[in-house]
Formats: sequence, C-alpha cells, structure tokens
Amino acid sequence: MAYNKALPQATPETQEFWDGLKRHELRIQKCVDCDKFYFFPRPFCPLEGCSSSNVTWETVSGKGKLHTYVISHRGFGPWAEDTPYVIAVVELDEGPRMMTNIVNVEPEPENLPADMPVEIVYADVTDEVTLPHFQPAN
Repeated sequence: MAYNKALPQATPETQEFWDGLKRHELRIQKCVDCDKFYFFPRPFCPLEGCSSSNVTWETVSGKGKLHTYVISHRGFGPWAEDTPYVIAVVELDEGPRMMTNIVNVEPEPENLPADMPVEIVYADVTDEVTLPHFQPAN
C-alpha cells in the first residue's frame, strides 16, 4: 500500500538530516565553538550566548528518553486510521529534544512512563523518505 500521508520536504538546512535518515543514521548538528548539539537544523548555533555559524553535522546514538507525550485518539484525514497513536517529545542522550511518534508499544499511559529509555526506529515510508520514530529501548 502506498503511503498516503503528508511527507516532509527537505530544505537546504535540513537536507543532511533527511539524507542521514535514509541511510538509517540520525544526524544532528553540533556547534564547534560551544561543543553542544542542537535540533532542529539551522545554519547557526541557537544556544544562548553563542550564535556561532561554526557548526557541523554528526551521527548520534539514536537513544534517549521519553520527555513528554500525548495519546491522540482523534486523527484527521489519513491519520484517522492510525488512532490511537503517541505523539511525543524525546530527549536524545546527546541533549536536544525532538518531536516524534512512539511506536511498537500499546498507547496506554502505563506503558509510557516518564523518562522511559527509547531508541530510534527508521520508518522507510517511501523510496525517498525515511521518518524517525522511537520505541521503548530493549
């Protein structure tokens, strides 16, 4: 079955992130000057007091912890068939937080404790696009 949901469109700033996912690598940016990772991609360090444009891309572990979540019981359009599903913010081991979906777990609060260890799952939704989902760590 073809993927029938909206797909992200890479920009020059995000292309390496999407290319990395296609290779099953989670790549985020790191500031060379303050030595900190950040997400979402942009051409300068967003951290307070830095703003350096001396940034690089690095492959990170794909591991983290569940920071917060909501269980959606109402989906719009093509997402309606997926309900209920978990929309979450994951804090990567490297520090940044990213919005994602938690998969491979029953979407019930007792299965989603705060700070639950998670790991990335690469969802190859089309030949061109891979999405980053997370699941409870083994």
